[in-house]
Amino acid sequence: MQGPSQIPSSIYALYAVCAWGISDFLGGYTSRRFNSFFLAMLGHAGGFTLMLSIATANHLPFPSPRSIAWGMIAGASGGTALALFYRALSQGNMGLAAPVSTVVGAAIPAVFSIWIEGFPRPLAISGFALALIGIWLISRPEGSTRPQGLGLALISGLGFAGFYICMKEAGSGAASWLAACSRGASFVVTAIITLAGRKFRPFYPAGAAIGLLAGCLDVSGTFMFVRAAQTGRLAPTVVLASLYPVITILLARAILKERFTPLKTAGMAAALAAVPMIARG
Repeated sequence: MQGPSQIPSSIYALYAVCAWGISDFLGGYTSRRFNSFFLAMLGHAGGFTLMLSIATANHLPFPSPRSIAWGMIAGASGGTALALFYRALSQGNMGLAAPVSTVVGAAIPAVFSIWIEGFPRPLAISGFALALIGIWLISRPEGSTRPQGLGLALISGLGFAGFYICMKEAGSGAASWLAACSRGASFVVTAIITLAGRKFRPFYPAGAAIGLLAGCLDVSGTFMFVRAAQTGRLAPTVVLASLYPVITILLARAILKERFTPLKTAGMAAALAAVPMIARG
């Protein structure tokens, strides 16, 4: 039974929503004039440095080798996915690529969680369904043409799903160390791809600074997700954390003046209504 014990996990997940949503907006906007792999590499470098500094400054106990291995696998999967995700955001409408990636990234871990942890309460299941419907309404393409960036968004969703599952498997080690291990692996993978392919252009100095900021926000969301996964079930944690496109879309609307269609408005309302259902379920 879950009961109120899911509430602390839900709070951590909602913090992750805010951090990831802002980070993805910054990364997606910047990657329109900045190489996406180089941008992701810089972001992972900044995130790794931040979490390593926090973990060492607080003298937190080092995780077990098993936890480190799962954290690094999660980082390799999520790091590659993030670079592809930035490219997807730069090619198409932010309000489309982000939710499509999120639906894939949320659905697979939710099924995995139900398989290993059993079915949650009916209220939570109803919340899952409402959240996924909301994300689908947000992500539904307008018109009959295939939107640009959709294929990359789908592939990045698979990578994010691997990240969620592997971070859950990392266990109960110090969240700062697990986040640092994850970002360290992400940095290595994206650095190899960037250096091997000489993926340094396009580039502009302000974009590099934004990339570092986005990376620090992203790893802060990872820290919160690790705490959420450690204190609650994986399925509700992932579904709640996967609502971060709402933040991305709101920022895209406010800053880039992207349109809010009635379907997107209904989708966001459904996603917001699902939050208390999942948290209480």
